[in-house]
Amino acid sequence: MGFFKKMFGMEKPENAEVNPVAAADATDPETGGEIAAERLGVNGEYDQSGLSKRVALAFDEDASVTDVETLWVAQTGGSVVLKGDVPSQEILDRMVELASGVSGTTDVNIDQVTVG
Repeated sequence: MGFFKKMFGMEKPENAEVNPVAAADATDPETGGEIAAERLGVNGEYDQSGLSKRVALAFDEDASVTDVETLWVAQTGGSVVLKGDVPSQEILDRMVELASGVSGTTDVNIDQVTVG
């Protein structure tokens, strides 16, 4: 099972992108203005969990981390929070690299990750 399905209970949407462009008619429902990068969904729509969904999608698209079933992704604003266990430091480093490459990520917190 992929990260996206494990975390959000659904298959990734058709045409989902890790770093989409905001849809032409998409606005932040709270402000009526431009969507903040961390709230941009996988199809350019507003999504409260947009950043964590796009990070999960990035993990699903990288064969070197897709089999890590004991790690979860959360977000606090632009900070990506990884929680759980990973089999090696190399895999954790790759996951941090992938998460850092998702637009809207300001930090990747690994304080709640155990290696080994």
